[in-house]
Amino acid sequence: MSARVYVEGGGNANKALKAECRRAFREFFQKAGLAGRLPRVIPGGGRKRTYDDFCTAFDNLDDDAFVVLLVDSEDPIAEGVGPWAHLRNRRGDGWTGPVGATDEHAHLMVQCMEAWFLADRETLSTLFGNGFRPHALPGQAAIEQIPKQDILAGLENATRDCGTRRGYRKGRDSFEVLARLDPERVTTASPHAARLVETLRARL
Repeated sequence: MSARVYVEGGGNANKALKAECRRAFREFFQKAGLAGRLPRVIPGGGRKRTYDDFCTAFDNLDDDAFVVLLVDSEDPIAEGVGPWAHLRNRRGDGWTGPVGATDEHAHLMVQCMEAWFLADRETLSTLFGNGFRPHALPGQAAIEQIPKQDILAGLENATRDCGTRRGYRKGRDSFEVLARLDPERVTTASPHAARLVETLRARL
């Protein structure tokens, strides 16, 4: 079986950034135990475009293909609420899955991809180097409970004195961090990240 992951990110028209997005997720999945059976990563750019691309792909599936939508949750996920219910109820989305899609086909980065970074602060420190201030990051151990704005502000504050990488920037820094993360740390800290990796392992 083949698999495709339609992921939010990579910019709407930036080919170089989309290539970085693909590379980073491939490296993350490879280290997560999917080496030799990697899914194809397809950056959709904007959030709605990613959803639309996923729906088109799902409606035109080959028999031997499995497709996944992977987007930020943006907001907290209520206990017991599945990904499609969250995306349907979230203001600004209102998305329903294509006919036949189940929660196995929808996955969320909670509350954004950068939450995964907080699970591996050692990698952040190594990458950003001198001037990195780990104490400026949110201290909460339950990374999925930290609001998106607090995560991004914490990353900006923690890296504002880091020389050439002064101040965390999406795009410029995000995919390089992702490529270097330890997936075991991420999946231990993030149940939704663990669910994504486990689903891909089972399907591939």
